[in-house]
Amino acid sequence: MMTKPLHLDDVTPVRWGGQEAARFLLRGTDTAGRFSLYEVSLPENEGSIVHTHEHMDETFFVVEGRITVRLGDEEFDLRAGTVLFCPRAIPHAFRNSGTGTAKILCVTTPGGIEDFFEELSALMAGATPPEWPRMREVAARHGIVAHPPATSSSGERT
Repeated sequence: MMTKPLHLDDVTPVRWGGQEAARFLLRGTDTAGRFSLYEVSLPENEGSIVHTHEHMDETFFVVEGRITVRLGDEEFDLRAGTVLFCPRAIPHAFRNSGTGTAKILCVTTPGGIEDFFEELSALMAGATPPEWPRMREVAARHGIVAHPPATSSSGERT
């Protein structure tokens, strides 16, 4: 377990496409699996697809900017200083709905989500974007159901 201070600047960001990145401040291995604590940087209009954590709760605290979170059938507009708890087994997604880069602190319980992001980062680092089934397979290995992006009537992903 980690019992010493760690500064954000001393943590290498993990990227998984675009400029979206996470810096894992406390990993599951640092907390005996109890939780993970990480900062996510979201450029304008970037964010997650709809996904469900089967065995993990996730909490967002907005440090800078504004994000919109879809949690189940509800949508929340969160500004700096706002916290939102997302219980396991409820589909959710988030995106930067403001201007500039948004920064959020996330806590997942239990810990270990960093393993998913590191595997996703390695997958996305290939010369060509991975196929959707491969990305879903990676997510499933970590107890995450990745819901396919919606497609408009014109065939464009939304």
